[in-house]
Amino acid sequence: MTVAAAVTVAHSAVAAVTTVAPAASAAAVVTCFETSWLCVLGALNPFMYAYLGIAFSLGFSVLGAAWGIFLTGSSIVGASIKSPRITSKNLVSIIFCEAVAIYGVIMAIIMSNKIDGSHEFVMPDEFSVEAGNGWQADLVVAGYCLFAVGLAVGLSNLFCGVCVGVSGSGCALGDAQRSELFVKMLIVEIFGSALGLFGVIVGIIMVNNKNVEFPSARTGH
Repeated sequence: MTVAAAVTVAHSAVAAVTTVAPAASAAAVVTCFETSWLCVLGALNPFMYAYLGIAFSLGFSVLGAAWGIFLTGSSIVGASIKSPRITSKNLVSIIFCEAVAIYGVIMAIIMSNKIDGSHEFVMPDEFSVEAGNGWQADLVVAGYCLFAVGLAVGLSNLFCGVCVGVSGSGCALGDAQRSELFVKMLIVEIFGSALGLFGVIVGIIMVNNKNVEFPSARTGH
């Protein structure tokens, strides 16, 4: 083989290596994020889901209570200018709205007590008996459950607070014109406030499920 032929072969080999290397590196960096953004949700730490559930439960409940008090309180103050007698009776509407925030606080406390310290958590590629990562599967399920409970309780209390606020506002305005409407509108408010209680009951049942347990770092996996 001549020197020119050897140089040509060497150049061909270098070109082949430089062509294969980028393709191999490109194949190595392909992740699920390029095909579906849902894997972002699956990659989050379950403790983050649990604490987000607590935040949603408390935050949405307080938002619903504040919204309801804003609607009812403004109507009571406005209507009491012409009819001062409605002020004391219609304060019960404010109590109903405040109860919505109390529901969220109760659920946030219950959910916080379910979270226990654990070892450093790394999301595995798959869960299996052979891998011995059953405790990690339990932790993920518990995190997802608390997140769902937070959304269920928070949203139900949010809409409950708005419902009680609007009905309480109508109760105050109606009572200012005709006092006999107060008892009838009060029944409507009671049924409206029960909507948030439904969410709390379902949330307590879900949280107290025997499969919703965070592995403890003190007792092991």
